[in-house]
Amino acid sequence: MANNSTDHHPSNSINDGSYEGDFGCSVQELRDLMELRSGEAVTRIRENFGGVTSICRRLKTSPVEGLSGNLADLEKRRQTFGKNFIPPKKAKTFLQLVWEALQDVTLIILEIAAIISLGLSFYHPPGGDNEACGEAGGGVEDEGEAQAGWIEGAAILFSVIIVVLVTAFNDWSKEKQFRGLQSRIEQEQKFTVIRKGQVIQIPVAELVVGDIAQIKYGDLLPADGVLIQGNDLKIDESSLTGESDQVKKSLEKDPMLLSGTHVMEGSGRMLVTAVGVNSQTGIIFTLLGANEGGEEEKKSKKAKAQDGVALEIQPLKSEEGVESEEKEKKVVKVPKKEKSVLQGKLTRLAVQIGKAGLIMSAITVIILVLYFVIYTFGVLGRPWLAECTPIYIQYFVKFFIIGVTVLVVAVPEGLPLAVTISLAYSVKKMMKDNNLVRHLDACETMGNATAICSDKTGTLTMNRMTVVQAYVCGTHYRQIPDPEALNPKILDLVVNGISINSAYTSKILPPEKEGGLPRQVGNKTECALLGFVLDLKQDYQAVRNEIPEEKLYKVYTFNSVRKSMSTVLSESGGGFRMYSKGASEIILRKCTKILDQGGEVCPFKTRDRDEMVKKVIEPMACDGLRTICLAYRDFPAGTEPDWDNEADILSDLTCIAVVGIEDPVRPEVPEAILKCQRAGITVRMVTGDNINTARAIATKCGILLPGEDFLCLEGKEFNTLIRNEKGEVEQEKLDKVWPSLRVLARSSPTDKHTLVKGIIDSTVAERRQVVAVTGDGTNDGPALKKADVGFAMGIAGTDVAKEASDIILTDDNFTSIVKAVMWGRNVYDSISKFLQFQLTVNVVAVIVAFTGACITQDSPLKAVQMLWVNLIMDTFASLALATEPPTESLLLRKPYGRNKPLISRTMMKNILGHAVYQLTIIFTLLFAGEKFFDIDSGRNVPLHSPPSEHYTIVFNTFVMMQLFNEINARKIHGERNVFESIFRNPIFCAVVLGTFAAQIVIVEFGGKPFSCSGLTLSQWFWCIFIGIGELLWGQLICTVPTSRLKFLKEAGHGPMKEDIPHEELPEDADEIDHAEMELRKGQILWFRGLNRIQTQIKVVNAFRSSLYEGLEKPQTRSAIHSFMTHPEFTPQETRPNPHLTDSDSEGEESQSLLKEHTVQTHNHNNNSSADPRPLDITVSPSESSVHSMETSI
Repeated sequence: MANNSTDHHPSNSINDGSYEGDFGCSVQELRDLMELRSGEAVTRIRENFGGVTSICRRLKTSPVEGLSGNLADLEKRRQTFGKNFIPPKKAKTFLQLVWEALQDVTLIILEIAAIISLGLSFYHPPGGDNEACGEAGGGVEDEGEAQAGWIEGAAILFSVIIVVLVTAFNDWSKEKQFRGLQSRIEQEQKFTVIRKGQVIQIPVAELVVGDIAQIKYGDLLPADGVLIQGNDLKIDESSLTGESDQVKKSLEKDPMLLSGTHVMEGSGRMLVTAVGVNSQTGIIFTLLGANEGGEEEKKSKKAKAQDGVALEIQPLKSEEGVESEEKEKKVVKVPKKEKSVLQGKLTRLAVQIGKAGLIMSAITVIILVLYFVIYTFGVLGRPWLAECTPIYIQYFVKFFIIGVTVLVVAVPEGLPLAVTISLAYSVKKMMKDNNLVRHLDACETMGNATAICSDKTGTLTMNRMTVVQAYVCGTHYRQIPDPEALNPKILDLVVNGISINSAYTSKILPPEKEGGLPRQVGNKTECALLGFVLDLKQDYQAVRNEIPEEKLYKVYTFNSVRKSMSTVLSESGGGFRMYSKGASEIILRKCTKILDQGGEVCPFKTRDRDEMVKKVIEPMACDGLRTICLAYRDFPAGTEPDWDNEADILSDLTCIAVVGIEDPVRPEVPEAILKCQRAGITVRMVTGDNINTARAIATKCGILLPGEDFLCLEGKEFNTLIRNEKGEVEQEKLDKVWPSLRVLARSSPTDKHTLVKGIIDSTVAERRQVVAVTGDGTNDGPALKKADVGFAMGIAGTDVAKEASDIILTDDNFTSIVKAVMWGRNVYDSISKFLQFQLTVNVVAVIVAFTGACITQDSPLKAVQMLWVNLIMDTFASLALATEPPTESLLLRKPYGRNKPLISRTMMKNILGHAVYQLTIIFTLLFAGEKFFDIDSGRNVPLHSPPSEHYTIVFNTFVMMQLFNEINARKIHGERNVFESIFRNPIFCAVVLGTFAAQIVIVEFGGKPFSCSGLTLSQWFWCIFIGIGELLWGQLICTVPTSRLKFLKEAGHGPMKEDIPHEELPEDADEIDHAEMELRKGQILWFRGLNRIQTQIKVVNAFRSSLYEGLEKPQTRSAIHSFMTHPEFTPQETRPNPHLTDSDSEGEESQSLLKEHTVQTHNHNNNSSADPRPLDITVSPSESSVHSMETSI
């Protein structure tokens, strides 16, 4: 087998290219070439272009030296072949956002009411002077009122406009923030290219056609290209093709590399042949953007959201997808991302409040209408006159407007605004705390986190590795040995084994600052070994110059299955030498010889190995060192080994040395983990390292505490404990392991994914777990995606990990996760604070409007006043309460979890307690205020009279009470000091003072539109004094213990345990939002039942045919059930997967079956009734009654 690289022609150097003439290939030729795959592509390259080297020559570049980097040349390439930039989707215009904001149901109701009110104010019905119908029921329209009648309608419309503009502006700024964030993420992505023979990193956007790029494990390819030289290269092309198998790339078989695909293994160099809109990803995006018309655009957005290549960050509530789904009303729903915990709770709460408001407003209207009808036609005994009909209708419309006012007051409009402001503010601030948030809702989900599964290297440790101990020639050196003390032959083997058998992209560069530490570039473990070579006073670069990458005969790169790396060199006298390095216990198992002190080879038996593990490796691991073994093997000349038979190649090795690498724990980590534990968050370490090293580091970090009973497992043991005989994961078994598991060592990415999925799906704890995961490797992708919040490392993380994550840690530091928890909890609390304030206003205003309307036929708080309180004050309150900065005290309580209600009993106590105070005051003022202040009564006054002082005092006192209650709302857990750190939030102070100033202006100068008349100074003082009473009343409420008030209910729950479908949906189709489930339960139940029956019949048939005798065994009950749960897709699945229904085909089949469901229904029903026995078996006894009911549909 020849070396997998092209021979390079020195003549074709960078200086050769004459930049005047055109390039030897057109854009179209290269585009056509890139659309071919495997064999066809190889043939086309050979026949049309004369090989890869020839393409390099045509594109005026050198496979070894790269481009010259000459600016004029780069510019010319950009003009000829395009820039590496895909233009983003057009942002929505401000008017589009305004139109979207107008779609709000509440606002539409208001607009209709306002327009009716306006129309009626200008409409003077005939027969208006008729005495017979003129006096019916004390509230007749008069011309004074008629002239001012339009003001109310106009004011409602005006306030609607303000709300719409605020919402639209908010959406617009959110969109702008996202674009900024997106461009920042894009700018941060760099790629390694060779220019002028130097390896440099450039931003992805600066790549040009003709660049020679170095690709390695974990890269997300930013452009299309052709492979020039590759080592063991495997690519995941699922984002383009949908095929999950990894594709092997080599010059002979398939040299085509496509943008948007992920390098899963190996390394190599490629020639960039297409960038930007001409690359494969670009072509797809252009196609998506081409049909920009209405429906098409929506579909493309949906496609983009599902496509793995999506560069778009979907905004928090991306309504586009939902709307288009509703419009298309197809049977097969596109899987929707599960709403975040908070969103789900808010939706439920809004539905509850909406229902309550609707009932109240309906009752109000009914009472008013009945009162009017009974009084007019019953008590006064008047006949219904035809000419009076318009007047009666006018009354009914007035009652309708009062009803709508009650409804408007009941619905908390400020809520969506509070959520958005709070999230946007937090995301901006989290940026400063090194958290780059990719998905807005990840921010509040983090506040609910109950478990963090963290990597060890780089997150808990500094990722600055150094060799501190070594075992060479039978001697254990506790520090770096003196090169003089080592046998020259062995020293030579150590230096070559490290310099050649590590990625040539790993290097040690001189420090940036004088006296600083040398910079480690590339893989940190390899850098530690290269540092060891330098400590031995040798030069690794000289060895690499002598044996460049092209001369390497075969490379087995490191991956999570091998846990080792080997490089084969062809010897000059025939034969081969292979250098290997890797985890010590893995390599030592394959060693049969070892070098003694004289550098001679001696046999290495199992007994010797056990002794070495006990005396060398375990002591190193117990010091928290990572142990790496170096070995080699010589293959004799003559017959060439079968390089594809890895097990055979990687055996019979000779051990050279074992080194201990230290990666010190970050000094701030132990304290951060202590904070997490105090906050009720369990930290688990999941690492690929050996168990002793992991245990030592976990103890240093404080994950393992002395004297406590925790589990530390290796991947193998873990799998034995959680899988049944068939090798399937069983949730019941997993539930026995995870609660006490703290360290999982020598784990594969599949283990990490299994653990995360198991904890999330578990229902054994009293509350469901919310899991955060950190990851940096390509193989962490599935676990990061599955987790509720995935953290990717900004520095050490691969592009694949970043793509799968929700938050990127820009400093790779565990303490930043703790800050994210703090911000997340703060968002949650801010929204609860706002709710407490808002609902108090709502309860009071609704009851006042309701009773006032029923007793005096007219609401004491006029529609415009209500709108000022409800819409404008709320908007500012949401701004004030949503921007409270977080405090350390947030970390002193346990997480809320998934199903804790938004409104706790303490908050309910506060809401109702303050409502009692406010209602008492308002009704006292309403019915006895004129006596107290010695003024004229405002009740039952003739309607054309100017606004009364009496009602103005009621309105002013109401607003003052809200203002002081806003200060009370700053605390929701029953704390007494409501002023604590109030000056840390300047926005809050500004809003309170600003609202107060605005209220003075409204009362003194509002006049007719606001139904206000000026007040005297003493009246003002009384209003303020009653407002301050709120603060004192708040202290009184605090003293009442919540535990005594058993009758208080909570509101705004998350999904309850029995709501959770026992059978989880596949990975992408996260749980359907539960509020929507309430609305579409019948439909969903029907499809679900149908789907269930189909799945069960498939399972039953499969069992009947193959495993009929297995049905008698007792354990098959749970075993059959585990067939029902969808196996997750995991890369590099090492175990055989005996699932009968695999998730991909399952999804497709269920979709096609649903399409045909009309035909098949009868058949299934017969099946299920004719043969109920197997169906009974499928339902495991632990399932909820709801589930079994659904199943038996």
